[in-house]
Amino acid sequence: MFSNSYELDQRISSFMAGVYGWMSCALAITAGTAYYVASNAMIFMYLRTHSGIIWGLLLAQLALVFGINLLIKRISFITALIFFFLYAISVGITLSWIFYIFIEGSIISAFLTTAGMFGMMSFYGYVTKADLTSVGNMCFMAVIGLIIGLITNRFLQNEQFDYILSGIGVIIFVLLTASDTQKIKQIGRHMLGDQEMVGKVTLIGALALYLDFLNLFLFLLRFMGNRRDQ
Repeated sequence: MFSNSYELDQRISSFMAGVYGWMSCALAITAGTAYYVASNAMIFMYLRTHSGIIWGLLLAQLALVFGINLLIKRISFITALIFFFLYAISVGITLSWIFYIFIEGSIISAFLTTAGMFGMMSFYGYVTKADLTSVGNMCFMAVIGLIIGLITNRFLQNEQFDYILSGIGVIIFVLLTASDTQKIKQIGRHMLGDQEMVGKVTLIGALALYLDFLNLFLFLLRFMGNRRDQ
């Protein structure tokens, strides 16, 4: 009995290591792409003067996220991985403005802070015995409200309201990190017997945590980022 339990724990640990591994690869691709585009003046200025490309990329990102999640049972692991990496590249292109607006040192500080917070909350979600399902559900509803608030403030241009929304965003994605980690671990536990699906589920989990990390980073950057024009 102990041997079986130990083997199960080891397989779950291996599964989660795969999740974190693919997530880290995607983050590295996004960061590298963003830095490359921002460093290439010709590409960056072309994107700035052709906003239609950015909007097209944003729509493509939505299509890729929904496509990966909805078609995961029909497509192969390689196809899902290609979609995942294409998504990471496209996000890097659309986030290249970060290196144009903010000083690199503050970007690194925000990234390291994000990594620390993400690591602690993901570890908590992995080891806790408490059921975080209700937390995840509440955070999902809060994300909808946050999106509405961000869209509204695009018109209001209220800096104080923007900081409030950013603070709320940090809280939401800190909690989502723990909740999603627990959910991914539970899904992985039930999928370990299906070797065909376990790899695909690893990518789905990596995508969820990638989005949690990225959003947490962007909201923290609003507080910690030092602009180049200051």
